[in-house]
Amino acid sequence: MSDIFKTLAKPSIQILYKDRKSKFYGYAYPVSSEEEVKPILEALRKKHPSANHVSYAWRLGVDSFSYRANDDGEPNNSAGMPIYGQIQAFDVTNVLVAVVRFFGGVKLGVGGLIHAYRETARLTLDASEIIQSVQHSKITLHFEYPSMNKVMRVLKQHKITILSQKMELNCRMVISVRKSKAQETGELFQEIPGIKIEGPF
Repeated sequence: MSDIFKTLAKPSIQILYKDRKSKFYGYAYPVSSEEEVKPILEALRKKHPSANHVSYAWRLGVDSFSYRANDDGEPNNSAGMPIYGQIQAFDVTNVLVAVVRFFGGVKLGVGGLIHAYRETARLTLDASEIIQSVQHSKITLHFEYPSMNKVMRVLKQHKITILSQKMELNCRMVISVRKSKAQETGELFQEIPGIKIEGPF
């Protein structure tokens, strides 16, 4: 199982695609949860108050994907799914792609709409900065203060990132490791007497 995935470094620039007087504005955003989607779409609707449609698709997850495609009033599967198809084609995840349409007075037909939405999404992702990212897991360590030196030695030797720590008589530390290395990292600490390991999560 790979812990490497492709996503966006930052929101894309605005892309404009025209077809028979209709204008399609494309946008792509990195997102890490479904909750982030709604405010972005609301901001786009505010930015383009006279737009006819704000169609979109998003994909989240690394090992297994969840996704949604929304036509926003366009004919069934003529907008959201063509956008989602480009997310799949670029093999990116944790991403939202939205296309804002201004109707130009000439009907494009379902085939024309599919082409326009797909092309706008393709151009938008093409103009985006796509990066490789690594999926991380969290491990929580519980140990007594006298074991601190041994724990710190392992962390230093293996360049492990500490996310949070509580140093008292009973210590608690949350560390972050590459998902593919989580199991073997947990095993490194098992050799320290009296340590309790929770995770990886």
